[in-house]
Amino acid sequence: MNRSEPIVRRKLSDEVFARLKRLITSGELQPGDDMPSERELMERFEVGRPAIREAMQALSNMGLVAISHGERAKVLQLTAKSIIRQVDGAAKMILSSSKDTLEHLKSARIFFERGMVREAAEKATAEDVQRLRATIAEQRSFRGDSEAFISADMKFHTQIAAISGNPIYVAVSEAMLGWLKEYHTEMLIWTGKEKYTLTEHEEIIGRIEKKDADGAEKAMIKHLERSRALYVMNSEK
Repeated sequence: MNRSEPIVRRKLSDEVFARLKRLITSGELQPGDDMPSERELMERFEVGRPAIREAMQALSNMGLVAISHGERAKVLQLTAKSIIRQVDGAAKMILSSSKDTLEHLKSARIFFERGMVREAAEKATAEDVQRLRATIAEQRSFRGDSEAFISADMKFHTQIAAISGNPIYVAVSEAMLGWLKEYHTEMLIWTGKEKYTLTEHEEIIGRIEKKDADGAEKAMIKHLERSRALYVMNSEK
């Protein structure tokens, strides 16, 4: 073998990170447990404070620990939501730099939600339908308050995803809605489109209640195709 394959020595903080991560993934440290103090870790691994702090920050960035000033870091419970949340910053950066990416996200959301609403139509209980109707009533009371109205809108769509019983679907729904919210214009309020949103939501609930998966999908596509124009880049506003 002629190709050179040099062995690169890992940074101390990378080695500390790998060992701390192993403590968590092996179950030696459980969600809710305090991490060892900086001094304990310095003595255990025979490294300086900077390597410990850098490794702890890397664990925090991965959502494995929560760091609070003046307190020991705590091990977090890994969930679908906490994992997907790690890409929030990068996703928003990509979206802000590309109109095409925003359009791709809108299309991906429609693809995702048409599947979610079909699942909801097949699985929804009377209690699920009641919760959706309560959210619509809440949303109706927020007419004129764009922030609260849009938050209720997001809640409605996340509730539909939750009917599946799959926490990954809920996490993906919340993530996509959160990313899109960055690009939601005030058109929803000042052009009087609130009434269309409410009517379309009611139609979707009606189809879910009747266990009409095809009808629910068509109603969702109609709703999202109309509302996709409400999400535009800052440069277009």
